[in-house]
Amino acid sequence: MASTAPLAPASATAPAAPEKKRVPFWDNARFACITLVVIGHGIQRLTADSNNAYVLYLFIYAFHMPAFAIVSGYFSKADPPGRHQMRKVITDILLPYAIMEIIWTGVQYLVEGKTGFNPSQPSWTLWFLLALGIFRLILPYLVLLRFPLLWAVIFSIAVGYFSNVDSTFSLSRTIGILPFFVLGWKARQWGIVDRWRVVEKQTWPIRGAAIGVLAAWLATVWVFVEQLRTFELHRWFFYDDSYTGLGGTAWWAGAVRLGLILLTTVLSAAFFVLIPRSATWMTAFGQSTMYVYLLHSFVLYPLRETGVLKGEHSSLMWLLSMVLASVAISIALSSPLVRRIFHPLVEPKADWLFARRGVDDPAPRQSRRDPTGSRRD
Repeated sequence: MASTAPLAPASATAPAAPEKKRVPFWDNARFACITLVVIGHGIQRLTADSNNAYVLYLFIYAFHMPAFAIVSGYFSKADPPGRHQMRKVITDILLPYAIMEIIWTGVQYLVEGKTGFNPSQPSWTLWFLLALGIFRLILPYLVLLRFPLLWAVIFSIAVGYFSNVDSTFSLSRTIGILPFFVLGWKARQWGIVDRWRVVEKQTWPIRGAAIGVLAAWLATVWVFVEQLRTFELHRWFFYDDSYTGLGGTAWWAGAVRLGLILLTTVLSAAFFVLIPRSATWMTAFGQSTMYVYLLHSFVLYPLRETGVLKGEHSSLMWLLSMVLASVAISIALSSPLVRRIFHPLVEPKADWLFARRGVDDPAPRQSRRDPTGSRRD
């Protein structure tokens, strides 16, 4: 005989969602990536008068933003966006982008006398935030195709042949580094991290090979620094200009970009191999990459604009000082105090912006993961 006892409400019987285990490797990787970003921006003015600075600059720029894109792609979803995902594109990317662009417009007006607000031209570092928004929007469509990573590489190579695709809405850079974002997403689909136990440990032979790869790249840049400066290799790593603009007018210029994509992939892999797997002094800082990325440019701006980092101030001592200062900036901007102060700008609350939900429309889920993949406790 069937039981006549009333069924308990689903909320009372459903087990609680398991707590997501925090993996120190990813926090370490995010902080290492963002610190390289700050170092690269910090020493940029030194490169004009210092080969030492230019060598370090090329070494970093060969892989630091692609590595950042790989991490962001690894934590991205390719499912058709629901209401929650669409809201997050607005609150996590578009709204902070607009806020920071307005602030930059005011700063540049006060310091440089520039007038005009043009959000279609991202200010300095904001291009990557806009790129993350575009990545999120196109990924569900891209994965409908067979071999999405191959298509991403084709798009990246092909966009260089179109001179009319430029920095407007960061399209040239976005399409240029798209393969690395898709590679990050694809790495999760392939289960590389779990299958090869990438997060758990790395043997010393593998670490030794990674050190060898990075050392070989550093040595190559050091030996051929004058030729690479003449070639302006750093501009190729920006992905923000056509081949014609870069001086690569030959039809095979796309092969150069393909070679650089392959080089960057190898360097990024070596970089990730060397990231610590266990909790370290920098693990907690990896929860605040959005704050460091959006705010560090305001700290470096005075140094860049006053012309201090030129001429006699481009010595090796100044280079080392700027590297250490950049690390300190990354640590300071990752602090809980900075997060509390700048939370309204970096992670604005925008419930007032959205239409009221209907009766059958569930309340949006709270998410602590930002566009870079950082998840705060």
